[in-house]
Order: sequence, then structure tokens, then C-alpha cells
Amino acid sequence: MAKLTLSEEQYIELYGPTPNRSPTYDFHDGEPDKLVKTHCCFCGVQCGIQLKVKYNKVIGFEPWDEFPVNQGKLCPKGVLRYMQNDHPDRLLSPLIRTEDGFRAAGWYESLNKTADSLKAIQDKHGKDAVAFLGGASMTNEKAYLNGKFARIALQTANIDYNGRLCMVSAGAANRMAFGVDRAANPWSDILLAKTIILTGTNLAECFPILTDYVWRARDNGAKIIVIDPRITPIGRTADLFLPVRPGRDSALANGILHVMIERGWTDEKFIAEHTHDFDKVRELVKKYTPEVTEKLSGVPAKNIIKAAEMWGPAETSMLLHARGIEHHTKGVENVLTYINLVLATGRIGKPGCGYGTITGQGNGQGGREHGQRCNQLPGGRDINKPEHRQFIADFWKIPEPELPKQGLTACEIIDAIERGEIKGLLSISINPLVSIPDSNRTRAALEKLEFFACIDFFLSETARYADVVLAGSLQEEDEGTVTTGEGRCVRLRNSVPPPVDARVDWWIIRELAKRLGKEKWFNYSKAEEIFDELAAASKGGPIDYSGMTYEKIENNMGIFWPCPAPEHPGTPRLFEGGKFHHPDGKAKFHAYEYRPPAEDVDVEYPIFFTTGRVVSQYLSGTQTRRIGALVDQYPEPLCEIHPLLATKLGIENRDMVKVSTRRGEITLPALVVQTIRPDTIFIPYHWAGKKAANQVTNRVLDPISKIPEFKVCACRLEKVAAPPAKANAAWPPVSLENK
Repeated sequence: MAKLTLSEEQYIELYGPTPNRSPTYDFHDGEPDKLVKTHCCFCGVQCGIQLKVKYNKVIGFEPWDEFPVNQGKLCPKGVLRYMQNDHPDRLLSPLIRTEDGFRAAGWYESLNKTADSLKAIQDKHGKDAVAFLGGASMTNEKAYLNGKFARIALQTANIDYNGRLCMVSAGAANRMAFGVDRAANPWSDILLAKTIILTGTNLAECFPILTDYVWRARDNGAKIIVIDPRITPIGRTADLFLPVRPGRDSALANGILHVMIERGWTDEKFIAEHTHDFDKVRELVKKYTPEVTEKLSGVPAKNIIKAAEMWGPAETSMLLHARGIEHHTKGVENVLTYINLVLATGRIGKPGCGYGTITGQGNGQGGREHGQRCNQLPGGRDINKPEHRQFIADFWKIPEPELPKQGLTACEIIDAIERGEIKGLLSISINPLVSIPDSNRTRAALEKLEFFACIDFFLSETARYADVVLAGSLQEEDEGTVTTGEGRCVRLRNSVPPPVDARVDWWIIRELAKRLGKEKWFNYSKAEEIFDELAAASKGGPIDYSGMTYEKIENNMGIFWPCPAPEHPGTPRLFEGGKFHHPDGKAKFHAYEYRPPAEDVDVEYPIFFTTGRVVSQYLSGTQTRRIGALVDQYPEPLCEIHPLLATKLGIENRDMVKVSTRRGEITLPALVVQTIRPDTIFIPYHWAGKKAANQVTNRVLDPISKIPEFKVCACRLEKVAAPPAKANAAWPPVSLENK
């Protein structure tokens, strides 16, 4: 038999670029080969970091003092983020499911199987029988590519992303109030504020570097108001802490505004010249007296008045919020009622005066800007607006009728799989089995799929249900950009190549597009070409990157959008001069009555249940649960319980307790603390399987943003066992409230 010899070009066509197979070296012998200036792979602060590389391995880090946001400082996750790079769980080649589990496979077989299977489903059941789920910690380039791939290569309407579980309530509210979705100010403006409201954000644990900004503002004389059901670490240092009852945020904001109006602490000139509909809000909040608001929110009336006294007459002020007010069936309403507090003072669009949404995911801002949402096209364009559709259709050189309409959101996609309407799924860097509420339903849905392929760098809990797993890339293994929570687009630089037979994600998507017959739309040779295309596609849109290039971004330590021309410097502060992004240039107030959560407490389920993060873990834990030093800081989820509730139920610290809701139950060790409301329990959500908080959370959605109500549902609690005889003495963590 003749020996088959492949040219390098033929090999790459079949199997991808030549695998990276490094010989064995002593990686700790001497100095690194290079330092690569890039960014942390975790939250939306995107701290600058220098990765130390030796023999094509990331072996450590050095501070990057010059990057202005963190100035060399890093949180516990940032310090250790490099350790996942060489983890033994790393996917090194594609995997294909067999009757006996997964087997390693080549790229030719894996890509063909994926493309052929998706095409067969669509030929039988229609284009929308296949869905695409993307991530919000990937680069802008991948977010753009995901949307283009779904709409041109798959021709499906059903594409969405895991920012649907994070930022969309804020995004929708920002567009409704301001006409654009971005933080109004750079983080540096925090230092100039004299009063700061932090609502629904566990800043010190989730975004430690931003905590430094708040504390420096306090050193400059700022007063800090923290609103949360838990006295989080930032709450302990606040001048005023408001322990709001879960699900009552809009009532509290309306109550604070009531006092401000009564005391004359509104900027009537600004309101008249730069806003609409304040009269509707003024009339609405008349009924939200401090006494009425106390009964609704659980916050004492005197402290509602004190919050208004601190916020209303302040010289400068910033309001910052995160998921605590967004993860609700009325998350959009909650955000808009807090935006009312900002607009009513006229303190926005000025140094030290404004508003910001703290972004949880690594590219939570950019990931929602470039077209991987079901209702959005590149440049933040609306898929339902004819002129927006025509612009992108012309840009992509396809007939406008071939551009799919709006499809289903992330949770709705899982529900459609459950109903049998969606038969095939392709996902990238998303772990819905851990991150979507009511995870038992999610598991059952994944099992119903006729075909499921995922692109990832670890075998996540969701990936274990896939038919094909395509070994993708870590952040440091590719080039690209991300956009931080303040709206600054920054560069990610390649540090090392993907290991063995793993591939960069955009290459995988390109190769799938080829096999689906759409090669001419995806003929990229490097990530920079994708960025240049997305920048051009954004020109003239609500989110305009068209004046940006890789070189310009690098030379300026990032560029704030909008940046509509090559000579434009970018826009760190929005709305200067009271110019908002609605067609008439004015902002809009929104009057929303308080309404209760979808599931309130009752006799059967008398306790509020809420979820959130801890400092050493990130999102579904796919990355951080593989970094030993981070696991040691918080190795398992604990159920936080106030001493009054614990005493009532006969529970002591470290007892095993069972939390039950209408969807399921979870059994965990108790952590008795004084830093939570007595009517509420808290469990962090970073773990999987029987430790997953999302076994019991409620999947009901906000009608506007379609975000689930992670932050409040009703539960009951009972002790099931005493603590183990040999409990780890160093665990749970010791703090002021549980000594």
C-alpha cells in the first residue's frame, strides 16, 4: 500500500495548525523567556497583568504597574489565574462520545461530525431547530463571530449568551433611561464623589480592585451607603447600611426619592431641560413615605431618611450596582428606580457625578455589544429595526430576508429543548447545567438533545452531556480585545499557543462554517481581521468602535467607546453637557410601582433564599474550582444563617442543613453569622451537582430582559445532622461575625 504524504497546507486543512508539542524542560530554571502584558481572565474590571512565559508555558505573573485601572494590584483570583494554564484537566484534543464514554478524536472527524449532525437536524426540522449558546467572558472578536456564525452559517434565530444570566437587566434599563448601554463614567470618577451608593453589589469579594477606589474616595471625604440583605465586607465599612428585604429594591429607591422631593433635593432645572416624565415619578412616589417604605422593604424609616439626607444634597455622587438588584423578575424596574435617583439630582455627565453598572463577567460589556444576543446585531443594533437589519445585511452581503429574526433567550432555549422544539445545540464557554436555575430541568433538557457539541478548554459539567467536545483556547492562548465594565476596550495578547491538539476558538468556528458551505464569509487568518470587521460593522451604530485599531488600543492603554473615527480619542465620560443618546438628546424617568417577587414567602416556605459569589470563586467554577489555592480559601458552599433563625430551628455552626424550595433541595453545612437578615439565608452558586445552589432557584423571567430571578425565592430550612466529628478546624472561614 502506498504511503500517503500530506503537504503542510493539506495537514492544516484536515487537522488545523501544527500541534504544540514542547519537550520536557525545567520551567523554574532561571528567568522567564518573556513577560506578556495582558489582562486577567475573570471579572469585568479586567486588571492589567504581566504573564511570565518560559518554554511556551505560563509559569507565573508580574504586576503591570502602568495599567491605570489596577496599577499593579490584583485580587486573589487574579494572582492565581495563571495556574489553570497547565492543569491536568485541560482538554488537549477533541472528544467524541461512545457507548463507553469519550474517546480522543482528530479535528477532521470531529468537525465533520459536528457540521453533518447539525445540518441533518436542520434539514429534517428546520433552521431554528438548532441553537447556539455563547459566553460573556470571551473576546469581542468571538462575540462578533458567534453572532455572524449563527445567522449566516447556521441560519438560526436562536442564538443567545450567558450574559442573559448576568447583565441584561442593566443593559435594558440603561437603554430605556439613557438611550445607550454603558457605564456613564470611568472608574476614576469614583475618587471624586462625595456620596456613593453601592446597591446589590458585594464589591469587596466580587470586584476587590474597585473596592480600593471606594476606600480612596472615603479617604477624600466621601460617605458610603451600602444596600444589601447581607452585611458584606464593603457593608461593614459603610457610613450607612440599609438591610433591604430580598426583592424589595424598587420600593426602597422610591422611598428615598420621596424624601428627596419632599426636602427639595432635586435639580428642577436639569430635570426640565434634559429629561422626560419626572412628573409621573413625582406623583408615583408620593405614597412611598418612609413609614410605608419601611413596611415594604424592611429598612427602618429613619435610615431611609438618612440615606436621602446623605445622597440628596451631595456636591458630587456616584451610584454603582450589580446583580443584586438585577437578578429579579423586575430587575429592569429595580435598575430604573435607582437611575431615577441619579437623574433627579442632575449629577451625571460630570467629573465625580454619574452612574455605573459593575460588570461581573470578563467581557460582560463587550460580550453584549457585538451581536451574540438573540435581539441584537453588531454595533448594538436592534435586530427588529428594519434600517438596522438592512445595514448589517448589506455589510455581510446577504439578502435582508435571509437574516434571521429575533429568537429565544438563553433560558428560553433550554425550555424549548425541554419541549422538543430545539433538537441540536452548539455552545462555547458556557456551563448552563450549573448557571441556569432549576438545574434538574436543565439536565433533563440536555439529555433530550439529538446532538450537542461544545467548544471549551475544560470538560465542564455541561460538556459531559455533549456528543462532541471541541478543545478550545484559554484567554492567554489567543489575540483579541475585551471591553471592561467602564467601557474601555483593551487588548489581550497571546502568551502561549494552545497545548497539543487544542485550537483557538475562532479557528474552530471558521472550520465549522467551511463545512456548512459558508467559507467565503469566514475567511479569517488572524483575530485582528475579525476585530477590524466588527469595528467596521459598528460604524454609525449605537455602539461605535469604528475608530479603533489594535495599535491605537495598545498605545492608549485602552479606548472608551464611542470612538467613531480614527482621529477620535474615545469617550471616557458619557452624557457631558446633559446630552443623552435618545433621538431628542434627553433622558427618561420611569415610574414603576413596587411589586413583589414571583415567589414570596408563605407558611409552607417561610424563609427568603438568595445567592451570590465568594471572593475566591468565579461564575460556575469551571476555572477557579481547578486552582487549588482558591479552593482552599472556600472549598465548598455554606448556608449562611442568622443566629436568631438558627436558634429558632435548633441549628448550630457546621450542622448539616437541608434547604428546600418548590424545585428541589440542597444539603450543606451551616455557617451561622450575624451579617445576614434573620429572615434570609444565602448560598454561593459556584459549585455543581449536589452542591449547586441552582438546584433550588427559580427560573421565572423578567418580562423585558428575560433574566431569571436568581436573587429571591421562598424556602424552608431544617437541620439534618450534627457536624462531622473531625471537621476541618480551619474551615469555615473565621470572620468578625462568627468568632
